[in-house]
Formats: sequence, C-alpha cells, structure tokens
Amino acid sequence: MAQRLVLIHTVPSLVGLFTSLADEILGPEVEILHVADEILLKVVLSQGGLSPFIYRRVAEHAMAAEQAGASAVQLTCSSISPCAAPARAFVSIAVLTIDEPMVDQAILRAERIGVAATAPTTLQPTSELIKTRATLAGKHISLEAVLCQGAYTALMSGDMETHDRIVRQTVGGLMERNEIVLLAQASMARVVDTIPASERRVPILSSPRLAMERAKAVLHSTH
Repeated sequence: MAQRLVLIHTVPSLVGLFTSLADEILGPEVEILHVADEILLKVVLSQGGLSPFIYRRVAEHAMAAEQAGASAVQLTCSSISPCAAPARAFVSIAVLTIDEPMVDQAILRAERIGVAATAPTTLQPTSELIKTRATLAGKHISLEAVLCQGAYTALMSGDMETHDRIVRQTVGGLMERNEIVLLAQASMARVVDTIPASERRVPILSSPRLAMERAKAVLHSTH
C-alpha cells in the first residue's frame, strides 16, 4: 500500500510547488495530501508571533493527518516550525519542519550565514533554529538575518514582480557579506532561478527541495 504524506501549508499558492517536488522526488508510491490553512499565518502575523491557538491548531492538523493514515506530516512554513516539537507529543508519526535540512547544510558548509525572509515572523524562529543547530554541531557561526521590506505585502497582493525584485536585492546584499545565503520561506524559492549564475557569489539555499528529500528518507525508514 502507498505511503501517505500530509503537507501543511500557510500559503495556498505553495501547493503547486510541493506537488511538483513530490512527483519528482517521492514518486507515485507516496500519496500526497495538502492542508492549506491561511488562518495560521494570518494570525501569526497579526499577533506578531506564535500563540497557544497556533500550537494547538498545528497539533490538531497533525492528529487529523495521522487519523487519515499519514506516515508523516511536513510543515511547509518556517513561521510555524516551532510548533512541530509540541505536535509530536500527540502523534506517533514524524512531524517534519521545512527548514531544518537547509539549516543543517548551511552550518556544515559555512561560518558566515545570511538569512533573508519576507515575513517578519519568520526571521526569529529561523535565526533561533540556526543558532540551536550550530550549537548542537559544535560550530561557531556568525548570522545576519534581514527582512525583505515590502516583499510580503507585494506577495499577498499578487505583485510577484515587486516581491521578486525586493528579494533579489536583499539576497544580493547578503551575498556580499556572507559565505552562504538561506531563503527563510518556501515562497521565496523560485526567486533563486531568476538570479543569473554569474551573480551568485555564494551558494543560495532554499528549503523545499531539501525538505522533500529529507521527507523521502524519513518515509523510507518507516516503510
């Protein structure tokens, strides 16, 4: 019987990206189900961070996924990544964050790490995750986390051109000062493809592909 992976999104437009990645990386032997819950990110942004409501709602999604026969849950938004650990207490399946594989690779490859985010609620959890994972790895790093001012508003209004321009400018500045640059949100991933190879002074990492490759490994280990 095919395994089932449930992806929990806060931005519905990411469904297409992850469907394509799942088809490529996981193949037909893994059934993908999507939960697009806009309430999560909207409440996080309006409250300026996570709240008991957000933790509870993510845990409820994880429990529903397990009841639906999922072998694992994949969160696709960095703003709710801190909710993964508490949610694991309520289920017997893996609850995976979007950013951990990307962060671990960055720590392995560089000491000066730049992070770009479009949503203000993403910068702190991503920065804290980098510091925590670096400590666990016994590695000293320097971290520069920058908000792409105005990009999130442009994204929500459908102005992708402005969103991409702001992200490219921010990433360009980070590349001048760091050895590697991380895109803190999955919605920023496609912008990498618009940056010419000649302008990529340092590696630019985005989370979706790395997360799906990790999900494949997790599913394989539980099969």
